Amino acid sequence: MQDFDLTIRGGRVATAGSLVACDLGIRDGRIVAIADRLAPGARDIDATGRLVLPGGVDGHCHFDQPTGDGSRMADDFLSGTRSALFGGTTTIVPFAAQVRGESLRAAVDDYHARAAGKAIVDYAFHLIVTDPTPDVLERELPALIAEGYTSFKIYMTYDDLKLSDRQILDVLSVARDHGAMVMVHAENADCIAWLTDRLEAEGKTAPLFHAASRPKVIEREATHRAISFSELVDVPILVVHVSGADAMEEIRRAQARGLSLYAETCPQYLFLSADDLAAPGFEGAKCICSPPPREAANQEVIWQGVADGVFDVVSSDHAPFRYDDPAGKKLKGEDASFRWVPNGIPGVETRLPLLFSGVVDGRIDLDRFVELTATNPARMYGLYPRKGVIAVGSDADVVLWNADAPRAITNADLHHDCDYTPYEGIAVPAWPETVISRGDVVAEKGALVGTAGRGVFLPCERPAPARPKTMRRRTFGFRAE
Repeated sequence: MQDFDLTIRGGRVATAGSLVACDLGIRDGRIVAIADRLAPGARDIDATGRLVLPGGVDGHCHFDQPTGDGSRMADDFLSGTRSALFGGTTTIVPFAAQVRGESLRAAVDDYHARAAGKAIVDYAFHLIVTDPTPDVLERELPALIAEGYTSFKIYMTYDDLKLSDRQILDVLSVARDHGAMVMVHAENADCIAWLTDRLEAEGKTAPLFHAASRPKVIEREATHRAISFSELVDVPILVVHVSGADAMEEIRRAQARGLSLYAETCPQYLFLSADDLAAPGFEGAKCICSPPPREAANQEVIWQGVADGVFDVVSSDHAPFRYDDPAGKKLKGEDASFRWVPNGIPGVETRLPLLFSGVVDGRIDLDRFVELTATNPARMYGLYPRKGVIAVGSDADVVLWNADAPRAITNADLHHDCDYTPYEGIAVPAWPETVISRGDVVAEKGALVGTAGRGVFLPCERPAPARPKTMRRRTFGFRAE
């Protein structure tokens, strides 16, 4: 009888803080041995010349999420997880969104039904709280936290999602009392509405004016307000999809004062700019997301925050709407104002290859890449050490990267059900080659091996901090050769 179901041999393995040439032994879906040389398994994979990294954890993505405007997301749990795994992500955490007037429990039950029999990789759920009634605050939310739904998102914008300041304080108080993580979408709704009305009155309705309706000061003000609420209630929060240098500096200052404040950014703020919203005709609608991409110079500032520790996670915020689809970006037609274009862009498959370009360019080291894309989100959402790390006892979620496989991103090569990618033509230096989820090979050299329904739901523990802000460091470097 062989010791291992699977042995991965000869790769350079990213363990906690180290890059080591070694073998991995996998049995019953878990990593059971890490050693210089291991006995053969029932199957051996030769990882010579490959980087062996933890499977990515995408803690911010939207699959098959109901909308209130007649639009429809392009990806369900089958196509969405298929796309995720081909990009090296083996755990996803999308959102069970409460509909106002309905219960949180109904949202969770509905989302389980949407995922059942479809997910190829493992998944957990965040909650979206839109109607914090006394029953939700006093009964439903505490019960759901205890059952493993330990993170939830609140909005400061969008009419059908936003909470008042007092409601935000109520939700933060529940998070403090029950040990949950609150994710905050920080934009000032009234300012956006005021600017949108004025722009439309002036006939400025093309996609490029989406950015003008949501300038950086609106994100900065709301971020400052969210931080103040967090300080008042004395509970950590995570400010999600931070796009602008101004908001980032608000976060940096709060962190310097010792507040337990965490931040997320996304590839769109590292690779897209407001110029992409100004593409000819209606093409700019492909890049409409909120907050919007900023001026090109802003990208370098966000990269610096990624490198120096302002940001704890880099997520995709995958929110796919097809472009040529009356239930997608053209919901109200090509002549409609930007305000009617569904917000969101696809990116679950391209998140890791895009950020990995920063490793090859020397902007971040490999340790930081692993932290941002796997270890930190697993910690913050209560999935660590089961997920996010290569260690004995952890799930065997492992990705073999060919670090010498440059390619240009093209939608024809991607595996989502969206009809475009906003990153079309962008060159990346590396791509996942073999993807393993709980010991099962699910993708190998461009072929899908995993089957629908093999992904399992993961109840989450109480979240843990990514790591203290005073411990930002570089522990090992990486060069492509």
